[in-house]
Amino acid sequence: MKPNPPRIKPTKTSPHTNSTTAAPGFLPSILDKIPLPRWAIYTIIAAIILLVLICVVCCCVKCCCKKKKKRKKVEHKISMKGMSGTTTTALVQPGAEDVEGGSANQPRGKLQYSLEFNASRSELLVGIKEAASLKAMDSGGSSDPYVKVYILPSKTKTCETKVFRKTLNPAFNEQFKYQIPQKELVESTLVMQVYDFNRFSKHDIIGEIRMNLSTVDWNHVIEEWSDLSEASKNEQEHLGDICFSLRYVPTSSKLTVIILEAKNLKKMDHDGFSDPYVKVQLILDKKKWKKKKTSVKKQTLNPYFNESITFEVSFEQIQKVQLVISVWDHDKMTKNDAIGKIYLGCDATGNQLRHWADMLSNPRKPVAQWHTLLSAEQVDTTLALKHTIKIPFINKAF
Repeated sequence: MKPNPPRIKPTKTSPHTNSTTAAPGFLPSILDKIPLPRWAIYTIIAAIILLVLICVVCCCVKCCCKKKKKRKKVEHKISMKGMSGTTTTALVQPGAEDVEGGSANQPRGKLQYSLEFNASRSELLVGIKEAASLKAMDSGGSSDPYVKVYILPSKTKTCETKVFRKTLNPAFNEQFKYQIPQKELVESTLVMQVYDFNRFSKHDIIGEIRMNLSTVDWNHVIEEWSDLSEASKNEQEHLGDICFSLRYVPTSSKLTVIILEAKNLKKMDHDGFSDPYVKVQLILDKKKWKKKKTSVKKQTLNPYFNESITFEVSFEQIQKVQLVISVWDHDKMTKNDAIGKIYLGCDATGNQLRHWADMLSNPRKPVAQWHTLLSAEQVDTTLALKHTIKIPFINKAF
């Protein structure tokens, strides 16, 4: 008998068998082609995955921060509209006005002064005696008061008292002289303004007294107390503020003036801007001695200079010299226009004298301070410079 051939049982294969058996062999074949050990390959893959995750997290954090900043800005704008009282804007922007709710009705204190007129000499004596119960302007509940005195409408001479630190009841006891004819006297107004001194920001006005001199009886000396009222806002156009530092080194006889910046300058051009630059000048014996100037900043009312100017001035001359800082508007086709001026020196008054004295008492150290610009006519009249005539081609003045 012939042996029966062996029966082969057919095996059933599912359609998914090929896909499951091919995948495990596909990745190892690729990894085998890479000339690196397996642990190194796995480390690189893990590092790439980690970097991707970090990038995704960073993007999410930045998006959340931007949304929070936008929300804070909106909330800040809304809250500032409803605020009243002293803000911190004036600490970084000297031209920014402080907003105070109901400040016109608040008591500002009172000032004692004296008036005397000598008709034969055409001389008006204004005495600033003392102040009492002044309004507190600083966060500590005090003020650093001083008084500014001038006569309108000419305003050719402005006088200032000394600053008294951290007091609401200062005793000034200072007297100022004004040369004024009697005809002009009856048409003039005396202004006495009490300020709070701030070195690095705009000085805040506490209050003022305005007196029509035509109503005063000049047959006797006047001495009285008057309440301070809110300062007039429409008296004179604001010319701007300028910040600069002074440094004097006696051993090398070097006077260094660093013009830092200016704020809220007067508009001089038709487009509502100016092209400002600063001229620094030294006056000696009422004659123009030395001068230098900064670069021109185009179309701005808030220029930033940060330019240093150095003069050689001996110790004997520094006690006699006058420093004039003037801001000008540059014009290509016409004459340059003066926006405003300020002068410092041993014969200056008020903030200008204080700044100069601080420089001399702190040699080798720069002393920075903000100043409010005065009109060019007022400064030129006060300095009363001697005019010189220069002959062409000859560098001599007569």
